[in-house]
Amino acid sequence: MSDCDIIVLGSGAAGMTAALAAHEAGAHVRLIERFDRVGGTSAVSGGVIWVADNPRMRAAGLADSREEALDYFRALDHGDLRDDVIEAFVDTGPEALAFLEGIGALKVALLAGYPDYYLDRPGAKPEGGRALDHDLYSLDELGDWAGRIFAIEEPKPMMLRETPLGGGSGVVAPEEIGRRMAHNERGFGQAMVARLLKACLDRKIVPELGVEAKSLIAEDGRICGIRAQKGGHAFEVRAARGVVLATGGFEWDKDLRQGFLRGPANHPASPPTARGEGLALAMSAGASLGNMTSAWWAPTLAPSGSRWAGGEQRASPMLIERTVPHSIMVNRSARRFCNEAANYSALAGAFHTFDPQSYDYLNQPAWLIFDAQYRARYPIEMVMPKDPLPDWVIEAPTLEALAARIGIDGDALGATVERFNSHARAGSDPDFHRGTSAYDHFYGDRSREGTAVTLGTIDVAPYFAAEVHMGMLGTNGGPKTDGFARILGHDGRPIAGLYGAGNVIACPTGGVYAGAGGTLGPALTFGYIAGQSAARRDNI
Repeated sequence: MSDCDIIVLGSGAAGMTAALAAHEAGAHVRLIERFDRVGGTSAVSGGVIWVADNPRMRAAGLADSREEALDYFRALDHGDLRDDVIEAFVDTGPEALAFLEGIGALKVALLAGYPDYYLDRPGAKPEGGRALDHDLYSLDELGDWAGRIFAIEEPKPMMLRETPLGGGSGVVAPEEIGRRMAHNERGFGQAMVARLLKACLDRKIVPELGVEAKSLIAEDGRICGIRAQKGGHAFEVRAARGVVLATGGFEWDKDLRQGFLRGPANHPASPPTARGEGLALAMSAGASLGNMTSAWWAPTLAPSGSRWAGGEQRASPMLIERTVPHSIMVNRSARRFCNEAANYSALAGAFHTFDPQSYDYLNQPAWLIFDAQYRARYPIEMVMPKDPLPDWVIEAPTLEALAARIGIDGDALGATVERFNSHARAGSDPDFHRGTSAYDHFYGDRSREGTAVTLGTIDVAPYFAAEVHMGMLGTNGGPKTDGFARILGHDGRPIAGLYGAGNVIACPTGGVYAGAGGTLGPALTFGYIAGQSAARRDNI
């Protein structure tokens, strides 16, 4: 006798979507979470969802099509896309969004004007429309469960589209912020996770917290449950139709990072819940792996005093800081090495440049260099212009003195800044073409015009430096799936009763980060597909 029809492991966006899809298809679901809170990486994310030809685009009259989306992905493919999987994402994404909105598990809006990331490729949308933001949600709707969302103590009472990250001004009237705080209203990933959680609770899908899945149970060639542990007590949970893995990536496991990822990547921006447990379970079942050397890369800042509850170093993606004027990034040789304003995922290629002569990564360590003009106008991480300077930002009266403090050559830094300044005055960047794409402009200073939104001289003392790390939003490699979210074995056939979604699997888009929300779009879509497939007991 089984305890349920389907076990879903992991309570992030992918896991809760899988649970909801399975439930609505008539299955009895148990949602199991290893940690004492729900949401994981989804809860601390911006919450943006990338889906081509989505319902909000259609309502706004923005043109898109299946063919354009597939052309876009295939133009970026380096051999890691599977036709059936990428087609399943493109075809089912709009349906998954409509399903979640239809049951009250999401409420989204367009991020107006947010462009795709590779605008030189066919099918890209420079005018945006594929990236979606969340409306505010009151945590009061959740009762006692509001305190069970990961990092919920850090309120985000704004929608992403109101902030510079989403193309807004960042200014909301103080009385409106006060109203939102009084009603416990949240945006970003907090709103997404809260709505998904409320939809689960309304359907009696209550997350079982603090339960660690130690192994999968297989009988007669089919996965039919888990062996688990909670508080030192071992037990089994049986599932008649199978198990959905939605446990997140493996970026917080040092050995897995070292074993699979290319290049330096030591400062993930995700919470320390992504430790590879689902990957280990899939491998034990004989899963074939894909995309294992890739991740959702992002340069990060790691403030010295910023820690997770367990003491782990906390990092944050560096987006606007490297894009606004009066700043550049330099490497250990005090030279620029990339278009600082390029999309964060693609920048990994620059940070991972390896020199065979020195047998080292030339662009690590790297530094963000900026001047007093920048300091007076723009925040860095959570440090506002009028805030005291934290110890992780270095200040010096001259460029030479700054170089000495961070251990790079002063003459070389001076020459690099002088060259950059001469080009910034002329409004161009012949070295790396900064300021020439719509993406560069989106995160720049929109109070300016032309390339000045991102190009500005660095020539007003004092000068500042902050170390830039190579990090990631999460890993995107894991067990391969087919277009029905069934995990595949080494023979290329589905492992009966085993499904996957989110960062635990080889991402449906391969290593392609199509645009803002390129992680959550596939996660929600394949969560939806996995839940439906498991409910149907697809095991062909």
